[in-house]
Order: sequence, then C-alpha cells, then structure tokens
Amino acid sequence: MSQGSDTGSSGTNSGASGSGTGGGSASGGGAGGGPQAGGAPLVYVGGRQGIFVFRLDEADGALSPVQGPIDADLNPTFLAVDPARRLLFAVNEIDEVDGERSGTVSAFRISPDDGTLTLINRVLSRGEGPAHLALDRTGRFVLVANYSGGTAAVLPVGQDGALGQAVDEASFGPRARSHHAVTDPANRFAFVTNLGSDAIAQFRFDAATGKITPNDPPALTLPPDTTPRHLDFHPDGRFAYVINENADSITTLSYDPSRGTLSAVETVSTLPEGVSGRGNTCAGVQVASSGRFVYGSNRGHDSIAIFAVDPDKRTLTPAGHEPTQGKTPRHFQIGPTGKLLLVANQGSSNIVAFHVDEATGALRPTGRVTEVPEPTYVGIVTSLAP
Repeated sequence: MSQGSDTGSSGTNSGASGSGTGGGSASGGGAGGGPQAGGAPLVYVGGRQGIFVFRLDEADGALSPVQGPIDADLNPTFLAVDPARRLLFAVNEIDEVDGERSGTVSAFRISPDDGTLTLINRVLSRGEGPAHLALDRTGRFVLVANYSGGTAAVLPVGQDGALGQAVDEASFGPRARSHHAVTDPANRFAFVTNLGSDAIAQFRFDAATGKITPNDPPALTLPPDTTPRHLDFHPDGRFAYVINENADSITTLSYDPSRGTLSAVETVSTLPEGVSGRGNTCAGVQVASSGRFVYGSNRGHDSIAIFAVDPDKRTLTPAGHEPTQGKTPRHFQIGPTGKLLLVANQGSSNIVAFHVDEATGALRPTGRVTEVPEPTYVGIVTSLAP
C-alpha cells in the first residue's frame, strides 16, 4: 500500500451544513480555536460521503463546520480516536486495492490547534467490507472487523502514528459477517461479533505483540437468528451488552474477567410492546458512564431505546423510546460529560442532538439538527493531548 502524506486531508465547501446550528458548509482546513485554543470539543462524523469535522457547543449540541469532506470516495463508515486523542483511524469500505480484494484502514493525525485531520497512511484491512475498528486500551493496536470477508485483523500503530501491516488475523468464514472488534477493559482479551453465525468470538490478547489466540471456549454461540452486531462493556467490567441486528433485541452478557469468557443472561426487545419488528434492524449500543442506563438504536422504528440497568443483576428494564428526529439511526454517542447524546441518522442525512437526563435516562431533543450526507458514525472528542 502507498503511504499518504497530506492527500485526502482537506475537502471542498460541500456536503455538510447546519440547520439551526450556526452551520454553513464544512470546508477544508478549518479555522483555529479547537479544544485547546477555545475549549470547545470536536465532533468527527464518518459516512459514505466522507469524514467531516465539527466544533461542538456542549450546551445544546450545535455543530460548527471545521473540515470536510475527507476521503469522500472511500466510504469511511466507522472511525476511532486513540486514547491520547492525537490520532484518528477510519475503515474504508472499498472492494479492491492493487488487485487484492480488501478494504483499507486509514490513519490521520489530529491537529492539536484546531482538530483538523492530515492523512498519515493507509493499509489493507485484511478482508472485504471493513465495518468497525477500535483501539486497544493502550492505543498501540487497531482491531478491525471485516464484514463481507468474515475476518478480523490486528494492525500495529507506529510511534509516528502510521499503521503497519497486520500482525495477526482470524477468519470466521465469509458467512460470519464480522461486525465489531474490541478488547475487554483490562486489555487481556478480545472479542469479535459475527452476525451471520450468531456467535461472539473470544480471544486471548497479547498487548505487547498484538497477537490473538482463540480462548477456551473460542466463541459464545447465541440462539439462531440472534445476529449479534455491536457490544459495549458495563463500567464494572463484569457485564456487557450486545445489540442484535435482525432480532431487534439486546442481550445482557455476564463476563468472567479472569477467563475472558462471556455468558448470555437475558434478552429484551428494543421495540415498544406490541410494535412489529417488520422493517426494523438494530445498530448501535452504549452503556452510560454511570452504568445506570443502556441505549440502543432502532433503524426503521427510528428511535433510541432506553433501558434501566438493575443495580444487582445488571439486567435491563425498558425505560422508554425517543424518536431520533430522522431516519435510519446507524450510530450514536453519549458525550463524556453524560449530558448530551448525538445521533447519526444515515437515511435522512443529519446529526441530531439530545439532552440526557442523568437521573432517569430520558432523552430530550435540543432542537439542533446538522445536515451531513449519509452519516454512519458520530464521535465526540473533548480535548486533545498536549
């Protein structure tokens, strides 16, 4: 793969506009006054028409354009920022590179001045249709899940932020539909959800080398048609929650941190009682930092499902549904303060902001809607490392 210097790091004045957000279009280069200069967090949006950078008003979720679109022709549909907030990585859902059928992963440097992105390099994702990526807890490795190829790979991050070729990979078969790869909170084990095979692969993870070794057992197999998509750990490190794409549900998982193994506890619907799942699929899941609530997105019903977490059993009780003010909520994120939630509505091409009631878990629209073409990821970065 070729090494990028500054290519793809700036965009034209097209694509993203604010609707009641102090918007305008996102332009390449951006102005100064990012998190360090002005104190405002940044929001990074990925999607089928590129990456966009915004500055966030934490009071109501208004977004001001800084940069974009970047890599509009590569389908950068999921992003991840390293723990030091110096680097951003993106999966690219392209089909063929230099004659090899594979997606790629891009590495970008985040400017400490204004949060703009500069391309460092790209490498093969070691499979077709990469759908998700995440940093390990040290930021030294990127784990990527390749949906179409049914594979996962571990990519090393160099001192300069450049990605190296995969140090390890695993194949689950083309029908597996790998959709999410993540390490556990202790960074000792790794997990890959395989939607097509109704399983969550379990690995021992070597944080020094990035090597992954099948655990015992090598997978948690869920009932047929569960279709596990994304998972998130509870802050206590002993439970996790997986959202099931076609089953319209979330499964509570108990976690043994000493063995690195998951066990299914209970499954609840993401839809209101009496509502048919016809035309609906689930997408994202997130546990509130307090551990008291879990949220999941419904595409079709176009809502965020809210669940209260039992303080002892960690099981879920439905606590409401909030319309996303748009169509096909592919991804959402609760900000680090816990007071704001942003939803990426892919089907209606907008980002919508909600206030979060930390006592009840309820969501309330702030009235701020930002137009972004086909967003599939939204992430909030509160500050940049010096």
